[in-house]
Amino acid sequence: MKINGKAYRTIWLAPDGWSVEIIDQTRLPHELVIVLLKSPEDAARAILSMQVRGAPLIGATAAYGLAMAIRDDASDEAIDRAIEFLAKQRPTAINLRWALEEMRRAVQNLPREERVAAAYRRAAEICDEDVETCRRIGEHGKKLIEDIAARKGRGEKVEVLTHCNAGWLACVDWGTATSPIYQAHDAGVPLHVWVDETRPRNQGAALTAYELGSHGVPHTIVVDNAGGHLMQHGRVDLVIVGTDRVAANGDVANKIGTYLKALAAKDNGVPFYVALPHSTIDWTLQEGLSIPIEERSGDEVLKMPGRLPDGRVVTVEIAAPGSLAGNPAFDVTPARLVTGFITERGVGPATREGLLFLYPERDKS
Repeated sequence: MKINGKAYRTIWLAPDGWSVEIIDQTRLPHELVIVLLKSPEDAARAILSMQVRGAPLIGATAAYGLAMAIRDDASDEAIDRAIEFLAKQRPTAINLRWALEEMRRAVQNLPREERVAAAYRRAAEICDEDVETCRRIGEHGKKLIEDIAARKGRGEKVEVLTHCNAGWLACVDWGTATSPIYQAHDAGVPLHVWVDETRPRNQGAALTAYELGSHGVPHTIVVDNAGGHLMQHGRVDLVIVGTDRVAANGDVANKIGTYLKALAAKDNGVPFYVALPHSTIDWTLQEGLSIPIEERSGDEVLKMPGRLPDGRVVTVEIAAPGSLAGNPAFDVTPARLVTGFITERGVGPATREGLLFLYPERDKS
């Protein structure tokens, strides 16, 4: 996708051919800063500090982090240590572990002298595959938006509500939840996006709004609790969100507050779709309440960054001094509240049977 007319991915190989460059998402929307990662420790720090975030991008960054580790030491023992080190940085997004296991399989049976090249090759493939996967998610999701546009009539905008950032900044390109929006917009479908601010880190206001604006998609930022009000007044045609992990029964873990949006959508008869790639499905978990939920620093709740009139970006305290803050980063939306999944293989119901219809190779019965 584009920023100021220039095409970007969120992660790419640096000119030296072995380190990688990323967009530092903690500096958006006020500054576009490119950061160089030169070690697995750099990759881990970028994941933990949320310089990179979003399940697919976390996986891609970890893949390159492991490639850099293998460049330093290609022994089996060192690879195992690096995988465990990188995997523990963010516990909820299954793509992290998935990408690391993909990397392990790519190198484990090779002679040591061939492992570095194979690792970098597989990391690049993971990135390219993510771009194509997200593009295909967009193709399938675009049809949902086009169908609503056809029912509403010529000239009426399709109103889409999002939560958090499941855009190209959360992936390598295109995004999951935003890919249908971008493709419908590019095809000339009139639409407008309600962007949840998504406290506590404001990924909607800071990131989703930033990338939609850069691409020219009409949008309006709303506070997180405005979604139900908008639905009650018929101002939301559908909700599309992303996910960090989907259990085998269709339960969905996503940014905290997603569950409340799903409840409001159900109460108001608004379709609620989850866009996801195959790598986000955790077939080992039978239901969503078993998904580990990351508890992040209370400072994310008690403080907020912003830009002053003189251009300086500062962090300010916004809460009563001495107050404690709880900060669960995700919640679980039961499959019964999800209208359907938008995947690279098509749209299907949010059930065990629906997932297995889309991915029949996973059926062990």
